[in-house]
Amino acid sequence: MRRRSLLLSVPAGLVTLAACGNDESGSSKAGKSPSPPASEPSAAPSPKIVSGPLPAITAGTKFGEKPTVAKGTGAPSKDIAVRTVIAGSGRTVAENDYVQAHYLGQIWDTGKVFDNSYDRKTPLVIQLSQGTIIDGWRYALAGRKAGSRVMLSVPPTWGYGTQGNAQAGIKGTDTLVFVVDLLNTFNSRSSAQGKAVPQNDADLPTVGTNTDGAAPSITVPKAAAPKDLVAEYVIEGDGPVVKAENTVLVQYKGVLWDDGKEFDSTYQRNALTSFSLQQVVKGWSQGLTGKKVGSRVLVVVPPSLGYGDNPPPDSGIKKDSTLVFSVDILAAM
Repeated sequence: MRRRSLLLSVPAGLVTLAACGNDESGSSKAGKSPSPPASEPSAAPSPKIVSGPLPAITAGTKFGEKPTVAKGTGAPSKDIAVRTVIAGSGRTVAENDYVQAHYLGQIWDTGKVFDNSYDRKTPLVIQLSQGTIIDGWRYALAGRKAGSRVMLSVPPTWGYGTQGNAQAGIKGTDTLVFVVDLLNTFNSRSSAQGKAVPQNDADLPTVGTNTDGAAPSITVPKAAAPKDLVAEYVIEGDGPVVKAENTVLVQYKGVLWDDGKEFDSTYQRNALTSFSLQQVVKGWSQGLTGKKVGSRVLVVVPPSLGYGDNPPPDSGIKKDSTLVFSVDILAAM
């Protein structure tokens, strides 16, 4: 099982379609966070962002390379210190966006590395929202551009507080130093990007190929629903192939085969969602495994791979319904 990032103040959300139902919180109808935050968000006023002091990067100085960082010298800033080491030219990160990033974190005084994603070969994908990520990241990365390498120091107030993080060997007095390579950023207007694939099967639904962030159309044919799973590219991206054990970040829309009625949509909630492919109905896990990141996929889920005769209450899904989804795979980790 892939190790969870030590940056998370709550465990990675295991979102499941099996929990689909009414949800007015803005989070996915498809699931709930499995536990409360491990540490409370800071109640202090918004921090100052200053330019230093910060230790030197002594090796691995290129974007995407694992860096080596010297120990801090002297007293660290009591504010969040931030420096853009390499300036990118991508989209600007905003609070509540999801960011995809490689990072290394170490303790100011000792130089001890307590976590890094480079060795795991898998970047972190996390939302910059209160209670999801340490506040130092939330404040320091907003306003930076994708493609940038950012260095920051985070005092306890904006990190793990006076309780520290015993699992990581972080004391309540430790200032933390991070190098963050911002690979990409996503918001509620993000969509698949790639080459549209012909949709020539008249017995299958057709899905819109717009990439403007608006919900695509889904037109269900007047034909018998397929008995087997369908998972076909609508737009084929060029990212890495999704693995069965991945967690994916997606936009999606779901309608019923029988009447084309929409029953769930991230577009309606104006919020992306992420979930583990180990925690969803079989039609999703089988349908998205092997597809490329950046793609839009038509997934038709027969009852045997969906909810069968036990659909979620108040979901608008009847027993033995065939479900039709458009899924934009934005990132995988």
